[in-house]
Amino acid sequence: MALSVPAMAQDDDFVLASDAAQTSENAITVTATGTRIELEDTGQAITVIGEDEIRSVQGPDFTRVLERVPGLTLSRNGGLGGFTGVRLRGAEAEQVLVVVDGVRVADSAAPSGGFDFGNLLSNNFSKVEVLRGSNSTIWGSDAIGGVIVASTRAEGGFAGLVEYGADNSFTGAASGGISDPDTGFIGASASYTSTDGFSSAASGTEADGFEQWVVEGHGRYYFSDIFEVFARLRQAEGELEIDGFPAPAFALADSDEVQDTAQTFGSAGAVYDTGPLFLQASYSFADTARDNLDGDGNATFTSEGQSDLVSLRGEWRPIGPLIVNFGAQNEWTSYETLFDSGNNTRIFGIYSQAGIEWRGISGHIGVRLDDQADFGSEVSFGADLSYALAANLRLRASVGEGFKAPSLFQLFSDFGNATLTPETSTGMDIGLAYGDRSQDLHGSVTLFRRDTEDQIAFVGCFGVTSDICIDRPFGTYDNIARTRATGVEVEAGAKLTETLRLQAVYAFTDTEDRDTGNELARRPRHAATLTADWTPLARLSLGADLRLVSDAFDDAGNFTRLDGYEVLTLRAAFDVSDKVQLFGRVENVWDEDYQTAAGYNTRGRAAFIGARLAL
Repeated sequence: MALSVPAMAQDDDFVLASDAAQTSENAITVTATGTRIELEDTGQAITVIGEDEIRSVQGPDFTRVLERVPGLTLSRNGGLGGFTGVRLRGAEAEQVLVVVDGVRVADSAAPSGGFDFGNLLSNNFSKVEVLRGSNSTIWGSDAIGGVIVASTRAEGGFAGLVEYGADNSFTGAASGGISDPDTGFIGASASYTSTDGFSSAASGTEADGFEQWVVEGHGRYYFSDIFEVFARLRQAEGELEIDGFPAPAFALADSDEVQDTAQTFGSAGAVYDTGPLFLQASYSFADTARDNLDGDGNATFTSEGQSDLVSLRGEWRPIGPLIVNFGAQNEWTSYETLFDSGNNTRIFGIYSQAGIEWRGISGHIGVRLDDQADFGSEVSFGADLSYALAANLRLRASVGEGFKAPSLFQLFSDFGNATLTPETSTGMDIGLAYGDRSQDLHGSVTLFRRDTEDQIAFVGCFGVTSDICIDRPFGTYDNIARTRATGVEVEAGAKLTETLRLQAVYAFTDTEDRDTGNELARRPRHAATLTADWTPLARLSLGADLRLVSDAFDDAGNFTRLDGYEVLTLRAAFDVSDKVQLFGRVENVWDEDYQTAAGYNTRGRAAFIGARLAL
């Protein structure tokens, strides 16, 4: 049995920042069709970030990696671990489907059924794929704004890192595995992150800390060249000190509240692959439990959301350039909270997509039918086209429908409305793309538009006598909002010399509540990230990341403004040997004072140092 190259190394050497994202694996995605496809064969707008680039960013904060995706913005309630919402092309944070190692990880007990990126750290990720645009044809519910797929490492050898820095922040991570090309793979990883933090409330003085540990395991066994089985398990436990709204002012301020979060994600299944026919059958589950505790340890709120899903995905190439993607899934979700016994539901979906990949033309068209136990059926359509205008230059276009089923909380809680229907969207884009991030020169320009109907919003019932407020004096939910987002995305990168690489992403996003004419909350019109990586010496790499975000409104009424900001991060890494690397960075070099959510603090200037080991 042979041990493969460690996950944190390549050919026994560290890959310097200037060579980040230069692997052919970055030209492959699963977000377009549900099975592996080359980026040039889809007309959809997709960004793939590989392990080398993730590692070059440094640190456990996953959002710093995501900021390299055009059209993606975020807001956070305080520091690391605080509630973090990620938005694509101006969609709601809850309208983005998140998949980790093949598992849909949305919290079924969250009010809008979304995912909190504050609990997802980047210590062990090897790849991130981001599809921008509606695609419920392949992915079903939640894929209105887009899809984010994150994959953890699955390589042999041993790798580890430690990092220490501002606010008494510490991160330690280790991963190991044994791999044999004829037998399979078995591996595990563990990580621990803690920080004393800073006050989440901008008006506060008491620091709010965060700590989380994560344990993961992954195994694959090859019965033959065409059949294998796999299993994964991820367990994360975290504790976050939060600020609340204490009496008598009931305004955001220091408090002694704590939120404990436990997440368990897992999957198991089998793959059958003859070449012309690919099949993957799997079972996956996600469980998220949260406990909010006061200073005496008494529960002020608890919730638990669970989902179980069985699915089949396939790809069939019957003849020549023709391709058929198909699949079916059945998902059961449930929730309960401290204040109600909860409820459950089921949704079944089936889809088929036909395509052609012939010479310089690739196109796909598909349809999906979903049936939910409470609101009935929903049909989603999607199509895309990629056409090679010249060598490495493609015209790409796509149109897709998306939907998001009402959350269990919106349907069945004390604020619930059992007559809710799904949110629906129609999105389209067209653009030009030259190469991809795996090449020395790449760039793209994409125009997009998305219209969303029947968007669910909270309705206040104080003093209201309409039928919808009967027995709901404190408010309820209703399908009352219509929104629109239009804009342009630009992505470019160039390896100017053997030692210097520059990258940039930018998006202009114009959002509108079509009933009020207001801008949507926390949607900046302009957002850009500029990145430079320079290797002045064979063992030394230097890097810089500049994040630029324009003004936005914090509220639907457009009364509270969030000022724009510019945040600069400087990075460095030095290869002590082929096995050991020292690294460090300074975040927010200019000590910018800014907010991504009104009233919540952000970290000022902060320095970190660390080391990596690969054996």
